[in-house]
Amino acid sequence: MLAKTYGSTVIGIDAITITVEVYFGTGSKQYMVGLPDNAVKESRWRIEAAVKSAGYRIKRKRTVVNLAPADIRKEGSGYDLAIAIGLLAASDQIQSERLSEYMILGELSLDGGLLPIKGALPIAIKARDEKFKGIILPKENANESAIVDNLDVIGVSNLKEVIDFLNEKIALQPAVYEARKEFKKQKANEHLDFSDVKGQENVKRALEIAAAGGHNVILIGPPGSGKTMLAKRLPGILPPLSLDEALETTKIHSVAGKLGKGDSLIYARPFRSPHHTVSDVALVGGGTVPQPGEISLAHNGVLFLDELPEFKRNVLEVLRQPMEDRNVVISRARFAVEFPASFMLVASMNPCPCGNFNHPEKDCVCPPGNVQRYVNRISGPLLDRIDIHIEVTPVSFGELTNDRVEEKSAVVRDRVNLAREIQTKRFDDSPTIYNNAQMMTRQLRSYCQIDKSGAALLENAMNKLGLSARAFDRILKVSRTISDLAGCEEIKNEHLAEAIQYRSLDRDGWAV
Repeated sequence: MLAKTYGSTVIGIDAITITVEVYFGTGSKQYMVGLPDNAVKESRWRIEAAVKSAGYRIKRKRTVVNLAPADIRKEGSGYDLAIAIGLLAASDQIQSERLSEYMILGELSLDGGLLPIKGALPIAIKARDEKFKGIILPKENANESAIVDNLDVIGVSNLKEVIDFLNEKIALQPAVYEARKEFKKQKANEHLDFSDVKGQENVKRALEIAAAGGHNVILIGPPGSGKTMLAKRLPGILPPLSLDEALETTKIHSVAGKLGKGDSLIYARPFRSPHHTVSDVALVGGGTVPQPGEISLAHNGVLFLDELPEFKRNVLEVLRQPMEDRNVVISRARFAVEFPASFMLVASMNPCPCGNFNHPEKDCVCPPGNVQRYVNRISGPLLDRIDIHIEVTPVSFGELTNDRVEEKSAVVRDRVNLAREIQTKRFDDSPTIYNNAQMMTRQLRSYCQIDKSGAALLENAMNKLGLSARAFDRILKVSRTISDLAGCEEIKNEHLAEAIQYRSLDRDGWAV
């Protein structure tokens, strides 16, 4: 007898439907076809033990299990439940009439329990798109999948529950999650607030500009000056995630298996801070089965690279293309996978190996040329993609002990939101551009026009400070954001002047 069940697999961040066909014939051998990997092939032993634990048995007959389409490699243990149900349906132990209504997923343990899977959210979206009535999967994944509307999400604990449900011996209520209602209730985690930082008003201002325009930023300063502390508080001044952004972010984390047990929707903007020993594959994604890397996990959020020069050169260079295209394509011989990677890069670095170059009180002990060699660990093309360079100086004792109440993140975020609203209206006819940092040449010439005095100021600055031509567009973008924060339609000279000072590492002789 032939029985069909339906599972799914995730390629990139999108799911495809897998049809599990089970056929019993004469003989005793067992075959599994359709490009299964070892984890799928080993499922026969898990399934046999789980079925026996549930009080059922598998026929000792010639069995063929086909996973279609046959030209896509099947990997992982998420097919266990679909194969087990197919085997029981083919031997008339389960009513097969309801099998076509549900997508079935889950890894079986030997006692018949179900273990959670990765990628439940994109799989649920696929099930709805293909007009399945519902999806049967482990309880731990139910909240995550219940975000998808118009789909019955049946969370189960063990194989026996699934069999009884399909045989209509028990009724299981679908998981309910009102995404829009819950999304409005939730707020981003704000336990890290700008008011915790004493002094550093110029750095806070630079980070406010970066948040308002989506600009990449690098903080240069001696150890203990507050670079990491400031960077960790940047997400608190970014605009809150929209529901669409939250769904897209959750989808990526679901595929990577980064959602916590019972978690549903991600409400706060991601903040990823990989160690400087990270590999290029871990950063951009990849592997035998392509998985999203740190830059994709930071999508719609912040990627913080602490001690930037300590990262391997080849690791930093792979960032260049994703920073421009805002996605990363991982190619294999038979297919290519695309992961979104629209993130704000925030980097920090010491100015030299000893950390005291340009320190107001301490002397730098680095040998001649070491400062320049240290800065040169970061390539020019990468620095070209960082809009704001800000020097961070140590906080004085007077500022640390000052009782003055510092501005809270919520106040700064209100100003950032107003500037982002201006940009949303500005780029309304450009669906791929959301903020000033993403402007292309055409938008730059349209929205970043300066008058003759501004042009003279910019030319004078580039000549006297030795700024490179690559800094020209970055200065215009940052000055556009500064004028948005000020509520001005035109870019004024003071906006240009402030933007010019944020190009520290482009200056001739900075490391001399």
